[in-house]
Amino acid sequence: MTDNPVTITSVTSHYTAQVAKDLELNAKEQERIGAELSTLQAQLRILQDDQSVLHSIQETLGRPASAPTTAESSTSLPQQASGKNTTTRRAPSKTAAKAPSAKKTTPQAKKEKTQRAEPKAATASAQPTLIALIRTHLDQQKEPRSAAEVTSALAEAHPQRNIKTTVVRTTLENLVAKSQAHRSKQGASVLYTSAAVQAAPERTTAPVLPRPEQDNSKHEKADAVSS
Repeated sequence: MTDNPVTITSVTSHYTAQVAKDLELNAKEQERIGAELSTLQAQLRILQDDQSVLHSIQETLGRPASAPTTAESSTSLPQQASGKNTTTRRAPSKTAAKAPSAKKTTPQAKKEKTQRAEPKAATASAQPTLIALIRTHLDQQKEPRSAAEVTSALAEAHPQRNIKTTVVRTTLENLVAKSQAHRSKQGASVLYTSAAVQAAPERTTAPVLPRPEQDNSKHEKADAVSS
């Protein structure tokens, strides 16, 4: 009994189509997993870069001063537990020998620190504060100024200082709260004026009126002289 050729051909074509379909699905699955793998690798590289940056920041900040002492104490504990009395007996002699030298260098180190700190304190005290600069600038202006104008003027006059508009605006608002400056609005702009500059025209424009009594006494003296 022989197989029907038509049946064999149909079975072969069925398996051929199924294998082609499986190969297509396999290729699509490989493509999807490859895309996910590349995304995960990119995320892994970002995390590794962040880790290296954090390690460098940690090394820059350094460890606390108590860390070396704790490390030395932790390393000495196994020696004590092992029963080596010779090392534990020699340790006090080494620390006792190092103690006087540390006491000798401590005053000198303090003196050097104070000598280095004095020039820094002198230079810091020589520079005026930002609030003093802003008050002086407002006192010198006859017209109101915005925070941006004050910032540009101070930055041009003091290029060595990093003056920001947000800090200047906060300082101006503090001066307004302390009644050392006045705030006004022109459209959408907020302008500031020194309290001393705004009070000056009020004092100069106040009229001085003569007293009626003095004028009457002058007229009476003039009539007496004429008579």
